[in-house]
Amino acid sequence: MNLTTLFELANRRIFAAGHRGMVGAAIVRRLAQEQCTILTVDRSEVDLTRQAETERWLVEAKPDAVFLAAGKVGGIHANNSYPADFIADNLQISLNVIRGALIAQVKKLVFLGSSCIYPKLAPQPMTEDLLLTGPLEPTNQWYAVAKIAGIKLVEAFRRQHGADFVSVMPTNLYGPGDNYHPENSHVPAALIRRFHEAKLKQAPKVTVWGTGKPRREFLAVDDLADACVFVMRHYSADEFVNIGTGEDITLADFARLVAEVVGYRGELVFDTSRPDGAPQKLLDVSQLAALGWRATTPLREGLKRAYADFLQSFANPRTIGRRRQKQMHVKCPMQFGMGLSSLSRIAR
Repeated sequence: MNLTTLFELANRRIFAAGHRGMVGAAIVRRLAQEQCTILTVDRSEVDLTRQAETERWLVEAKPDAVFLAAGKVGGIHANNSYPADFIADNLQISLNVIRGALIAQVKKLVFLGSSCIYPKLAPQPMTEDLLLTGPLEPTNQWYAVAKIAGIKLVEAFRRQHGADFVSVMPTNLYGPGDNYHPENSHVPAALIRRFHEAKLKQAPKVTVWGTGKPRREFLAVDDLADACVFVMRHYSADEFVNIGTGEDITLADFARLVAEVVGYRGELVFDTSRPDGAPQKLLDVSQLAALGWRATTPLREGLKRAYADFLQSFANPRTIGRRRQKQMHVKCPMQFGMGLSSLSRIAR
């Protein structure tokens, strides 16, 4: 399929906001394949929740393009426990970076939202036009509202200022660099850690939150990064675009698959007193597929890579410091490092 390249990355300065988070790190890995200069910034130097700091840095760094993957993220427990943080921090980061990008005359910006922006009981699969057509899932409404505001900021800046800013809506993600916190992590990371620890302890059973009946779609984070680069190059429109696999799985079957990958052979017990969230979250990815992009990583293979990363980065404490130190000093030839942020709950 012949595509029109609307924005070429070669010889450009590209700012990856949130580069120490799972998504931002994947975008940096993908950009390392391009002949571009990668810009990053340490939170100790620039706090993206602060308007003046953010705008000053963007003006001085002069990026040609921005991937806005910075934000506070977490699972159901984290969203329920820190609602003020989830809405306030994400609103501030989105507004500051998007407005700062306009002031700095950034030529292209890709804002990353989340599939939780859709109504809890939206028709499946969810098409982009279902935004704001029904009530949100209550357990993560704070994060969802902030992401919806980000989408509308992008639309408003396009309409009023002619800025070439676009939004993408990723489905549930997993992969290298995930947050494996025992309470605040997302489903894939939480299950990997729980099954790994149960395997080491030879526990006869593991409790999984919820009934296991809801269906979820899972996308490898490196596939998402590739899709973001594709969108940066080839897409420019007022409407945001979904990014996913177009396939889903029950959480019970997903948990069993993770257990197989980890090598846990015990019993899975589902705690039905825990919240399930939305009954199904499957994205309609036909718009992006029509442009020529599809996910390529099979779920089992992607989970194997995620577990390998967990073993290297988190399960063996002796490797953590060495790996982080190596990441701080190794840069691709075209990369221009402006510091490294390192906050586990907020990737800015």
